[in-house]
Amino acid sequence: MTLFIGIVSQKGGVGKSTLARLIAREYALAGWNVKIADLDIQQGTSFSWQARRLQRSVEPVVAVERFGTVGQAVKAAAGYDLMILDGPPHATMGTLQIAEASTLVVLPTGLALDDLEPTVLLAHELTRKGIPAEKIVVAFCRVGDSEGELAEACAYVRQAGYRSLANVLPEKTGFRRASDEGRAPTETRFPSLNERAEAIAQEIAELIQVRSNREAA
Repeated sequence: MTLFIGIVSQKGGVGKSTLARLIAREYALAGWNVKIADLDIQQGTSFSWQARRLQRSVEPVVAVERFGTVGQAVKAAAGYDLMILDGPPHATMGTLQIAEASTLVVLPTGLALDDLEPTVLLAHELTRKGIPAEKIVVAFCRVGDSEGELAEACAYVRQAGYRSLANVLPEKTGFRRASDEGRAPTETRFPSLNERAEAIAQEIAELIQVRSNREAA
């Protein structure tokens, strides 16, 4: 049975595809048969990233395919252990379909209110349409050095009724360089950055395991 993880956002540029690649690479490294479903048919960011990865023969192989609809992606999931639904850079009707199909829904966001407000509004919209709040987790990406700003963002999400990952993805040149080379955030040239990215992947994997156990009970 295929496991689905949804990564969605209300706006672009908040690290959605970066997280998709991070999760995919770590599960693939663990021996899972993984595919990213790139649902952004206009930009195809993850699809382009995979091309760079193939050109450099980076291992492990991470399959990426573009799909016009969530239904098409779900139908193509047979034979894969994990499919990551990388949503478009804005909420659509398909966003709800992604959430409904997924064991865990990850909402990446920056720390500014310009990012936080639409993220929480999207979470509210999903819960109003029947998605349990415990199925949703906010991930802070492109985080700066201010601990106070991060604490305020965590409080904002918590007060809205949602949880956030304890680990965050900082704004670092090393991550951008890795992406340019078709690599995931755990494949940079800097061990300290790789460790921070690995911590995010591990935390997400633990949340997925908890959710999977509850769904199976």
